[in-house]
This record gives sequence, structure tokens and C-alpha cells, in this order.
Amino acid sequence: MSQLLHVAGGCVSIEYLVVGMLENNVYLISDGATTIAVDPTAEPQRILEAAGGKIDAIVLTHRHFDHVGGAADLRELTGAPVIASTADAPYICGERTDAEPMPRWKPCPVDVVVSHGDVVELGAMPWKVIGTPGHTPGSICLLLAPQFGSNPDGAPVLIAGDTLFEASIGRTDFSGGSMGDMVHSLKRLATLPDETIVLPGHGNTTTIGAERQRVFAYYAGGAR
Repeated sequence: MSQLLHVAGGCVSIEYLVVGMLENNVYLISDGATTIAVDPTAEPQRILEAAGGKIDAIVLTHRHFDHVGGAADLRELTGAPVIASTADAPYICGERTDAEPMPRWKPCPVDVVVSHGDVVELGAMPWKVIGTPGHTPGSICLLLAPQFGSNPDGAPVLIAGDTLFEASIGRTDFSGGSMGDMVHSLKRLATLPDETIVLPGHGNTTTIGAERQRVFAYYAGGAR
């Protein structure tokens, strides 16, 4: 059983578990009153216990099984609304399926659908939705600016899903993937401040500044 890990320096409290066969990062983010769970892949009971028995919202960055596999059960356990993109929601709830075979999951109702530019108010946290297609057509990232966090002296926080990793990017060879869309999405993320903490779906956390020298320099010309 993996331990609950902590991410320091952000404008809100960030903890995470590494869960599932693909070692997904399941984030628990809180402003002190409201807690959100990001991409619950599996073991919903353990995720809920790690959150202290209370989860107020579930955010899904995209439709792949390793990011949504535990969402339906976690929703049932907590009554928390599920938030996902307009494009990927029909796959998450089981109305549509990918063209290529992938492990199946328990379909999960999506209570709130979002698109690029929307702001999702979760407790005192207004998260800005950034559409980042490329890994899937409906992949999204969510950004919280410091002035809206419980620690205004901390850095901005970006929930990145499988769009941006430490020194890497999400695969674009799955059904619905597009390298052209991915490059456009990376250019969007490259405009963010260097100190922004990046919370990827797998692997180590990083910052926009670190990836400006690696990922953005290669894919987006270091754009800002």
C-alpha cells in the first residue's frame, strides 16, 4: 500500500496516492473546507480514507480507464459530483466507447460538464478549465491562481492529467489522439508562470519553468 504523499509550495494543500496497475497519481486537493479528488483510478475506499472521510467533488481530466476506473464507486460512497469535459463525458458514462479496445470500467455519471475557459467553483477554489486535447479529444487541465488559494503566498497549481509530465508529454497514438492538437495544447500551457506547480497523472510533479527548458523548448518553441 502506497503512502499519502505531500506536494509543498502550492497555494492550496495537495496530497496524493499512487494507485493502480499503471501507478496513477490520485490527488486530494483542499482549501481547508472543501476537498477534491482527481482521477480516482481504483481503490475508492482507500482514497476516501486518505481524504479523512470527506470528498466534495471528483475531477476527471480525461476518459481513459486508468483515470476513471474508481470514479463511479467513489461517487456512490461520497455523493460528490463528478466533473469532466463535454467531449469525454459520453465515454466516461458509457454512452460511447473508444474505437480501440481498452480495459472497461464501471460507467460513471458525469454531473458537471466543462469546456475550455469555464471556471469551476469548488468551495473557495475557482479552477479555470484549460482545454488540452491531444491525448484524448476532451483532455482538460485545471488552473488555480494563488490569490484564490488558501495560501496566497504559494505557487499557482495546474492539474495536468496526461497532457504534461516531467520531461515528457502524453501519448497521442490512442483513439482520438492528435499530435497537432497536443502541440497546440502545450503552447497554451507554456503561457503559464514558471513557478506553476504541475500535477501530472503519472510520475513526479514538476513546474512550468522546468518544462519550458525541456518539453516546451522541443514542442512549442519555449513559447510564453
